[in-house]
Amino acid sequence: MSDVSALKLHKRELIRQFAGATDAQGAWQVAVTLLPLAAIAGLANRYAAQSMFAAVALTLALALMMVRVFALLHECGHGSVFRSKSFNTIFGFVFGVLSGMPQYVWAQHHDYHHRTNGDWDSYRGPLSTLSVAEFEALSPSAQRSYLRARHIALAPLGGFVYLLFNPRFTWLKGTLACAVHLLRGQGLHSYKPRYWRSWREYRHMTANNVVLLSLWALVATQATNPWTLFAIYLTGVSLSGGFAIALFTVQHNFEQAEANSKDRWDSDRSALTGTSYLVLPGWLNWLTANIGYHHVHHLSAAIPGYALARCHDQYEHLFTTVRRIRLHEIPAHLKCLQWDIDRQQIIATNDQQRVRQSAAFGQ
Repeated sequence: MSDVSALKLHKRELIRQFAGATDAQGAWQVAVTLLPLAAIAGLANRYAAQSMFAAVALTLALALMMVRVFALLHECGHGSVFRSKSFNTIFGFVFGVLSGMPQYVWAQHHDYHHRTNGDWDSYRGPLSTLSVAEFEALSPSAQRSYLRARHIALAPLGGFVYLLFNPRFTWLKGTLACAVHLLRGQGLHSYKPRYWRSWREYRHMTANNVVLLSLWALVATQATNPWTLFAIYLTGVSLSGGFAIALFTVQHNFEQAEANSKDRWDSDRSALTGTSYLVLPGWLNWLTANIGYHHVHHLSAAIPGYALARCHDQYEHLFTTVRRIRLHEIPAHLKCLQWDIDRQQIIATNDQQRVRQSAAFGQ
């Protein structure tokens, strides 16, 4: 029996055993996240302006905790922090405000990723990975720009744009465009929004921005050292966003990851051969809500983060073909930035060059 067939045979049993959150566990997950975050904010307000060492240490502490905030935002979108749908909605919104990302809108887009995981015709990942042919069609300068923009050193800048700039910019730009449309005497029903897919998404975007900007205004007027706090917040969130982007990318873009066209796609096979298992230290598993067990997560997003490791351990015999990636190996796999359609794999740039050279020599 093939690995995929064995997985399909046991998948329903696996999900039935581990899927389903409890409100008590959810409350604990939230408490051990928000309380340390509040402590960091209080310490930053009191001590950060007095000591560069304290400011740096608190910035790093905030960045680490914001990774967990985003991990729980992600889980709330799947309804897997609490059993209660209302609690998932409420705390998903809270985590969205803290991280800068409108949670409901993000969850809608992320759901598409889950429905198409491994189908590279439909979804190319957060880095919009190009196929070998598409990359080769670029000019040399465009190729360099493509690779440079995806370099790990720029991940914090990507985190800033992704979490802090884009959600504000697109909301403001879309709102102003809608206002101009209405001022021209055209009806709301005829407005075709560019930055949201439904008015429910727009309401969530608006609520996120209004609450977040109000909190920023409150900090500016009431905090002891507002500019220091803003610097710590912006830096911490940018670092956490960069780490999250890198983490998410390497869970699907790694050396020889299977990357199928739509006509060859199978979601269960993609969980085994197109999704990695990040072997992380325990403290980092806690900060990321065990999302390193990404192969299990893609079998069922209803499995809570605190149950992913137990599920993997119990059914480890089903996951022998899943690619294991250790922390120090992540930078190397982040160079896998092209989709080789012929081989149905993700490859690194130098691999793509070797394939082209081999073909030229008829090897």
